[in-house]
Amino acid sequence: MVFGQVVIGPPGCGKTTYCNGMSQFLSLLGRKVAVVNLDPANDALPYECAINIEDLIKLSDVMAEHSLGPNGGLVYCMDYLEKNIDWLEGKLKPLIEDHYLLFDFPGQVELFFLHSNARSVINKLIKKLNLRLTAVHLIDAHLCCDPGKYVSALLLSLSTMLHLELPHINVLSKIDLIENYGNLAFNLDFYTDVQDLSYLQHHLEQDPRSAKYRKLTKELLTFLLEPDNRKLTKELCDVIDDFGLVNFSTLDIQDKESVGNLVKLIDKSNGYIFSSIDSSAVEFSKIAAAPLDWDYYRTAAVQEKYMKDDEFVQQTSRMQ
Repeated sequence: MVFGQVVIGPPGCGKTTYCNGMSQFLSLLGRKVAVVNLDPANDALPYECAINIEDLIKLSDVMAEHSLGPNGGLVYCMDYLEKNIDWLEGKLKPLIEDHYLLFDFPGQVELFFLHSNARSVINKLIKKLNLRLTAVHLIDAHLCCDPGKYVSALLLSLSTMLHLELPHINVLSKIDLIENYGNLAFNLDFYTDVQDLSYLQHHLEQDPRSAKYRKLTKELLTFLLEPDNRKLTKELCDVIDDFGLVNFSTLDIQDKESVGNLVKLIDKSNGYIFSSIDSSAVEFSKIAAAPLDWDYYRTAAVQEKYMKDDEFVQQTSRMQ
């Protein structure tokens, strides 16, 4: 049985940096790691690549030959990979005996909530090679500073989870830079636990960055927050309430404690935590039901470490 991660997220969220840092961290834990680059647009890899999609197809060649832009070219490349899945399977077979796999996917979000090619590639690998994969969906943490962008990130995360149908972990990456674009309106746990979005309404109306799309965002929030408006809204709210689908973990890829906490969560979601256990079903159930024992580090400790205390800052300013 082989374990691994499917690393996805919008452009610039830090997927390649994540794969580089995660592979180093897991290697220090004693795991043999193989990074699989499936992003044909990524031509500057900081990590040692075990498998590279550019050996099969190159984005530049596709764009030139078919007169496509970058987005169309990436869709074509994923379609081509799906039709040539035997190539990827052949490359993976020598690795699956003793390696932990990291799949570095493209940043084009349509591939993971709209098109079926990437999902088909993942599902075929899972079935044919008996893989146990967790989708790690990275979202840039600074989006929390902009209420409109935060709502968009929630919709993207939910759509991706429903489309991929994998064990799924949403991650606020670059948490150390979370306030570089402004202070948060609420404590960090409001954003990680995805609490009542109605509290964002006032901030959306007051935020100058939302001026250009304020009307659209207000209508979108009204649509989402009025369960009697549409059947779709009621169904979405029921799904969120019943299953708690969308929440976020946090990550500073340069902080070993932060990475370690995330690895614990990933190992539990894809079953790696059980891989070395030879015990009864009762013991497995105890481990599965046990808490991860790091709720404090998921929110309070992270906020204390990376976010400014406004009251402390004001007092310091007055003293100066």
